[in-house]
Amino acid sequence: MTETSDFVRETIDELLETQLRTDTPPEARQTIERLVAGGYSHPEALILVGCALAREMYEALGTGTGLDEQRYVEGLERLPALSFGDDEPPA
Repeated sequence: MTETSDFVRETIDELLETQLRTDTPPEARQTIERLVAGGYSHPEALILVGCALAREMYEALGTGTGLDEQRYVEGLERLPALSFGDDEPPA
């Protein structure tokens, strides 16, 4: 991994850890519990929720609208399926 991608991964991990510690939004914790109950390991569930958080960060930066908690929660509800924008991954 590059230094930049390591930084991004660490930042997402820290943000997710904070969300889980503060239970804000509670849907992050609930999604992990749902995924684990559905057969994913805890580390896999964390990765999937991290992907939803990364997607929200990508959308916020791309649109310039800032983080949108409702859009993030909707992404969490779609897990384990998740897409970027119009179903195309980011370049």
